[in-house]
Amino acid sequence: MSSWLGGLGSGLGQSLGQVAGSLASLTGQISNFTKDMLMEGTEDVPADLPNSGREENEATHSVLRSENERLKKLYTDLEEKHEASELQIKQQSSSYRSQLQQKEEEINHLKARQIALQDELLRLQSTTQPVHPESGRVPAATASPPFSYSVSHHVSAFHEDDMDFGDVISSQREINRLSNEVSRLESELGHWRHIAEVRGTQSSDQTEICKLQNIIKELKQNRSQEIDDHQHEMSVLQNAHQQKLTEISRRHREELRDYEERIEELENLLQQEHDRAVWKREQEQLEVEKRQMTEQYAENEIMRLSSLNQDNSLAEDNQKLQMCVQILEKEKSLLSQEKEELQISLSKLSNEYEVIKSTATRDIDLLSQVRDLKLNLEVKEQELNQSIHENEILTAELEELDKQNQEATKHVILIKDQLSKQQSEGDSTIKKLKEDLNDEKQRSHHLEDDKMNIIKELDLQKEKLTHSEQALSDLQLTKQKLEDKVEDLVDQLNKSEKNNFSIQKENQELREHIRQNEEELSTVRSELIRSQTQDSNSQLKDDLLQEREAEVRNLKQSLSEIEQLNEHLKQVAFDLRTENEKLVVACEDVRNQLEESIAGNNQVSLEKTAMLETLRWEKEQLETELCGAEKRLLEEANKYKQTIEELSSARSLSTSALQLEHEHLIQLSQEKDSEISGLKKSIEQMATDHQQMKETLSSSLEEQKRLTQLINEKEICIVKLKEKSSELQEELDKCAEALRKNETLRQTIEEKDRSLGSMKEENNHLQEELERLREQQSRAVPVPEPRTLDSTTELESELSRLHIIKDHLEEEIKHHQKMIEDQNQNKMQLLQSLQEQKKEMDEFRYQHEQMNITHSQLFLEKDEEIKNLQKTIEQIKAQLHEERRDIPTENSDIFQETKVQSLSIENESEKHDLSKAETERLVKGIKERELEIKLLNEKNISLTKQIDQLSKDEVGKLTQIIQQKDLEIQALHARISSASCSQDVVYLQQQLHAYAMEREKVMVVLSEKTRENSQLKTEYHKMIDIISAKEAALIKLQDENKKMSTRFESSGQDMFKETIQNLSRIIREKDIEIDALSQKCQTLLTVLQTSGTGSEVGGVNSNQFEELLQERDKLKQQVKKMEEWKQQVMTTVQNMQHESAQLQEELHQLQAQVLVDSDNNSKLQVDYTGLIQSYEQNETKLKNFGQELAQVQHSIGQLCNTKDLLLGKLDIMSPQLSCGSSLTTQSGEPLKTSQSTGPCESSQLLQQEVDDLRRSLQEKDAMIKTLQENNHRLSESIAASSEAGRREHEQTDSEMKQLKEKQEALQNLLKEKDLLIKAKSDQLHSSNENFTNKVNENELLRQAVTNLKERILILEMDISKLKGENEKIVETSRGKETEYQALQETNMKFSMMLREKEFECHSMREKALAFEQLLKEKEQGKAGELNQLLNAVKSMQEKTVTFQQERDQVMLALKQKQMENSTLQNEVQHLRDKESRLNQELQRLRDHLLESEDSHTREALAAEDREAKLRKKVTVLEEKLVSSSNAMENASHQASVQVESLQEQLNMVSKQRDETALQLSVSQEQVKQYALSLANLQMVLEHFQQEEKAMYSAELEKQNQLLTEWKKKAENLEGKVLSLQERLDEANAALDSASRLTEQLDLKEEQIEELKKQNALHEEMLDDAQKKLMNLVSSTEGKVDKVLMRNLFIGHFHIPKNQRHEVLRLMGSILGVKREEMDQLFAEDQGGVTRWMTGWLGGGSKSVPNTPLRPNQQSVFNSSFSELFVKFLETESHPSAPPPKLSVHDLKPLDSPGRRKVDASIPGSSKDTAEPRAGRRTDLSPFLAPRSAAVPLMNPAGHGPGGPGHLLLKPISDVLPTFTPLPVSPDNSAGLVLKDLLKQ
Repeated sequence: MSSWLGGLGSGLGQSLGQVAGSLASLTGQISNFTKDMLMEGTEDVPADLPNSGREENEATHSVLRSENERLKKLYTDLEEKHEASELQIKQQSSSYRSQLQQKEEEINHLKARQIALQDELLRLQSTTQPVHPESGRVPAATASPPFSYSVSHHVSAFHEDDMDFGDVISSQREINRLSNEVSRLESELGHWRHIAEVRGTQSSDQTEICKLQNIIKELKQNRSQEIDDHQHEMSVLQNAHQQKLTEISRRHREELRDYEERIEELENLLQQEHDRAVWKREQEQLEVEKRQMTEQYAENEIMRLSSLNQDNSLAEDNQKLQMCVQILEKEKSLLSQEKEELQISLSKLSNEYEVIKSTATRDIDLLSQVRDLKLNLEVKEQELNQSIHENEILTAELEELDKQNQEATKHVILIKDQLSKQQSEGDSTIKKLKEDLNDEKQRSHHLEDDKMNIIKELDLQKEKLTHSEQALSDLQLTKQKLEDKVEDLVDQLNKSEKNNFSIQKENQELREHIRQNEEELSTVRSELIRSQTQDSNSQLKDDLLQEREAEVRNLKQSLSEIEQLNEHLKQVAFDLRTENEKLVVACEDVRNQLEESIAGNNQVSLEKTAMLETLRWEKEQLETELCGAEKRLLEEANKYKQTIEELSSARSLSTSALQLEHEHLIQLSQEKDSEISGLKKSIEQMATDHQQMKETLSSSLEEQKRLTQLINEKEICIVKLKEKSSELQEELDKCAEALRKNETLRQTIEEKDRSLGSMKEENNHLQEELERLREQQSRAVPVPEPRTLDSTTELESELSRLHIIKDHLEEEIKHHQKMIEDQNQNKMQLLQSLQEQKKEMDEFRYQHEQMNITHSQLFLEKDEEIKNLQKTIEQIKAQLHEERRDIPTENSDIFQETKVQSLSIENESEKHDLSKAETERLVKGIKERELEIKLLNEKNISLTKQIDQLSKDEVGKLTQIIQQKDLEIQALHARISSASCSQDVVYLQQQLHAYAMEREKVMVVLSEKTRENSQLKTEYHKMIDIISAKEAALIKLQDENKKMSTRFESSGQDMFKETIQNLSRIIREKDIEIDALSQKCQTLLTVLQTSGTGSEVGGVNSNQFEELLQERDKLKQQVKKMEEWKQQVMTTVQNMQHESAQLQEELHQLQAQVLVDSDNNSKLQVDYTGLIQSYEQNETKLKNFGQELAQVQHSIGQLCNTKDLLLGKLDIMSPQLSCGSSLTTQSGEPLKTSQSTGPCESSQLLQQEVDDLRRSLQEKDAMIKTLQENNHRLSESIAASSEAGRREHEQTDSEMKQLKEKQEALQNLLKEKDLLIKAKSDQLHSSNENFTNKVNENELLRQAVTNLKERILILEMDISKLKGENEKIVETSRGKETEYQALQETNMKFSMMLREKEFECHSMREKALAFEQLLKEKEQGKAGELNQLLNAVKSMQEKTVTFQQERDQVMLALKQKQMENSTLQNEVQHLRDKESRLNQELQRLRDHLLESEDSHTREALAAEDREAKLRKKVTVLEEKLVSSSNAMENASHQASVQVESLQEQLNMVSKQRDETALQLSVSQEQVKQYALSLANLQMVLEHFQQEEKAMYSAELEKQNQLLTEWKKKAENLEGKVLSLQERLDEANAALDSASRLTEQLDLKEEQIEELKKQNALHEEMLDDAQKKLMNLVSSTEGKVDKVLMRNLFIGHFHIPKNQRHEVLRLMGSILGVKREEMDQLFAEDQGGVTRWMTGWLGGGSKSVPNTPLRPNQQSVFNSSFSELFVKFLETESHPSAPPPKLSVHDLKPLDSPGRRKVDASIPGSSKDTAEPRAGRRTDLSPFLAPRSAAVPLMNPAGHGPGGPGHLLLKPISDVLPTFTPLPVSPDNSAGLVLKDLLKQ
């Protein structure tokens, strides 16, 4: 919010500044206007005045001008001051804005507090509402102020558009009001809190408090959002206000300019005028305006300055500014008024001016004019004096203003200048940055959109791919879970079986105990039998019996406990069964899932079937195990039942024996007690075991619960894992990409390792050679010898130079490291931007794939060529030390020409192919290349500088050598002078001469060398130019070389071999030189050793000189060799040039081929587009033909309709024709329907419809023939009837003739229509033929399009093959490049070796010189110093060697970095290529995805069908389960009943113990047998189950096959059913149409019969009517009917007043009064007549008496009076006619359907008039239209307001016959009506 408010404040500041600027410009214009107005008074008078007056005027004019200039300066100063004041205002406004922001923040805080307090208040009220019902009034009162505030706030925001400081004041008031409200609310809050504490209701509403707090937070957020919106609106309104102000100011300026221009024009006109009065008035008005303007401006300035002095009154200043604006607007209005007045005066003046012009030619007396002019001059002088006085006053005022503003301006002008500069700079930078930002934002948005689209597509694909995998994993997990559950259940079963076995063991132990007891009993019995005779104590027996009974009871209890245990085990088994059933259900669900997954994934179907089989097998095993357990339990229960039954039977038998045994067992009771105690212990153990069992079962249940929880947790985990797996898959994809990159890097690293290995081997060889050389040197130099100080200084200088070079190299290394890091970063950025550039690749995929690949190859090759050129340039620089030959400069011209040609050719070829994006890329690439070329040029310059330094060093060394030689000669001279031998002296003199000659020669050679050096420098500069030209040319040439890869390989390999051979030869030569120097060193050492005495000095010196001469010869030979090598290099360069020319030619050929291919491609594209256009044109033609067909069919339908109408007219005349017409109409209708639907369907349907049309046409022809025959028959029958009619009625003959003529005309029309129909059918045939032709053409075009598509696919395949070949070529070229790089590295190493060898040569030479100097110094006897110097020299040499090695290592590292950069660029290009491939794969995957989605949808449908079937199966199984569970419940119920009976029986077991003992032993043996039999049964059962499984699987497979077959059959049957249904529908439609036709035929026949009857009646009626009409015409001419007039007169009073004028008008027309006179009479009173006429005219004949209307009668008729009158005449014209004889069929009731039908033959006028009156009821025939159509026969709404009413107003009865009314317009008069009646 703070940032937003800050932005708003800054925006406000800008807007206020703009407002101030616009006001300043306004005031400036006003000041200019005042200046111009002041200037107006100082202009000259016309030139006709005398010279003296003119001179005075000029003088005054000049004075006024100077004063005006001064005033202008003052005005400029004042404007500057004004701007300064505006700046101050801005500063103050910024401070006020900050204050405003603070106040707004305070307002927000207070509002938040208010809201919080209100919420607390509401909460407290809600707590206290049940207690205080009056508290409901408070929230409204509290809630109203914020709402009112918000409204007022918005209103203020909208009404106060400009953000002036009135807002600050209002906000301050707002703050005060809110603080007051807050205090009030706090007090209220305290009150409510006190009430709440009293009632103690806060504790229960904590949840409500939490909710309210959340609501408060939400409301706060909403409030903040609303405030933000409000502030945004404020800013928008301010901007709008600024724009309005600027527009107003601009308009004001324009209007001021217009006014100024018009004023100037008026002044020019006024100068030519002679009218004084008008001129004076206008001048006075202008002066008044000037004064007003000046006063206003002065007042404004004073006000503004006062506002500047008063910092606190800014709001007032704003109000004043607004006032100024209002004043200006008023002034504007005044000016506009003045402008209009001036225009009027101008027009007057122009008219007068023309008059004056005409009179001026005639007048000759100029004296009057001169006088007038003098008078004018005097007036003007007066006015000038006045203006001067006003100017002085203004200047005084202005000076005062200056004094006030001078202090302000001095400080502000500087600030203004600085701020303006800063603002301009800042604005420019901001604009640039904004533009850059916008561009980058747009790009980023585009790239982000592209990226998002691509990511979405990839995500969708990944999701679709992962869905299937997830489903598989889910199924596997479910399978694992089920297996775990099965294992758990198996463990539980095993445990239960173990428990059962333990229980059985315990039972066996008990049985053994029982046996032992029985044996003891038997022994006791025997003893009792013996002791019967001895003892007979009854009391002991009774005691023993009681004890035994107690023991038996205990045993019964123990047995019952055992049975309870068994029941518990049964329950456990039942629970296990239910769990198994659940597992079965789960297995079925799993099966369903597996089947779905089989449908979705065919590949994993085998695995899933195997899983299903295993699951079934496990399920069956479990079921078998459960069944076995159930059987065992049942068998054991049966056994127990048998034992109990045996015991019960035994008990009934052995009661007496037991009594005897009880008597005998008294003695052994003590022994049994001990056994009973043992049994008790065993029972206790059983109880403990039982408790353990319970515990284990409870633990197992808990474990099951835990397992279910675990399963739920696992499911949640699975969901999470799925999400993680999707993320991991994304990471996997990324890793895969990274792996691919790593593989490429590995390949490059392996190649590098190979090259390194070869390099290492070469290094080892070179190191061995170096070590050998060093050993030789060490052998050769065992004794260090002294050197001179000069050598040390040289070495020191060299050291310093090497240090400098080292520093430079280190800096370069750092620079290169930075470059490498930047390139790495760029690589990362490129990898990131790869995803963003995918959309661009998609866009250019189809258009420019080939072009992209070729250009990418070109760029790669260019990069590599540049690198190669860099390396070659370095080689050339290395060789430039040795090259000293002139190379003609023609090569540069040749290369430039070739470069220009190649560039032009490439430009021409690339113009056609490159798109905009590619051109931009190329431009970028060219810029990068230019930068690289610039860098290379800078490197070249630095290398040239180094070479110059080296050449200077060589010159210095040579001079030093010469100086040393001079010193040696001087020393020798000294020796010779000191020597005594004359021979030696002579010899030495000769040698001296020779040496002098040699010295001169050496000097000459030196001068020559210096010249050569200078020449070489010039040549070097030329060479640099040539090299720069070569670089550009070689870039192109090597691009072309890359295309010709095979030739390039062969030629390149040869060149590399040659260069390597040359380098090896140079190294050998250097080795030879080193050997020679080492031998020389050895000889010098031997000389030093041998020269012990000073007597042999001369000889030694001579030997030394000879050796030196030999060395010179050797050096010359070496120089010659070097020159020869240079020539060889030049020849190789020339060969390279020739080869490059050949390659250029081949490149041109290839470019021509490429152009031809591109032309062919463009032609193919043009042809394809043409075909598409032709296809579209054909489609449009087809549509047009379809439209034409529809039109033809429409016209045929119209013709059929016309034919039907004609036939209908014929039907009136001849009844038999109706059949034909109906048939034709019905045949026409299917034609219409069939033909209308035709154009919508495809061509095949159209052909079928054409066939149908032909058939229908044939049928139609047959129908026409039948119709013609019918016509002939009818004509014959009519002729016969006419002859009979002539005999009977002579009058009817004429009518029949007329009818015949009509019939013939109709027949002719029919024939014409038939001909037309035939023509149309012919046209239809032709159009159908055209249509079929067009369809054929369309099919041909479609085939052509498909062929073209196939061709395009073939071309795409070829393109893909070519791409593959290109990729292979690129890979081979990369391999060659790596070899080339390795060779280049070896070359570099060789060059480094060369340099080292050269350095060693230099060092050896220096050593030789040192040895010579040592020899000299040894002669002088300076050994110690020399040793030290030699040591120093050695150390320095070692340092130099190390430095050189470091430099070489640095250079090698640099080269390696460059190579790495090139490889990185290659990788980047490779990645781009990969991008294009990936995009292609993406498109392919999209297509594949679409196909897979289609297949998935199909499979999903199949899976849904399977699901439905499986659900049915599940329902069946559930029903079975329910039945089985019911059976189990019944069984358990029975078992419980049996258990109860068993318990009752067990109570009786105490009497039958002996028999039970015997039977127990028997039962034990039986149990053993049963156990064996059970084992056998189990074996058999297992075999049986295995067989059942096999059978089940076989049956399942059969069932599946049968199912598939049935499905196929069902599908076929469905297809047949559909076709049959379609046929059925068609047949039904045909039957319906046939039934309709028959019904229509019947109707037509009935209508014909009725019409015949009506014809006869109508003929009679016509005769009567004609007679009556003739009578009426003769009788009623010139008479008025009394009855009529009486009815009219009576009806006039009954009708409402607004309709009475119609009655009077009718009466007038009957009486012969004119219409105009009637209109005049009705001018005062106006009314209407409809209601009374309905009753008056609606009555029957005269026989009905006239009665007045009832007061409650209601008439609802809207027909006009004239129509009703016509109908009245109709009825009155037949006063004595009898009712016509009509059949019973014709007398229909009013509500009959016949009357409601609308007939087509009724004329429109009668219909229109009749429908609204009669409820739109009409009859079929035109002659049987009911009377109610004109006049209602019944009053449906009851009686109206007029009593029973007149007879005329009474309704006509239903029995009377009714006829149609005659059509009469309502405006006609009575006479016209009668004439119409007579005509009809």
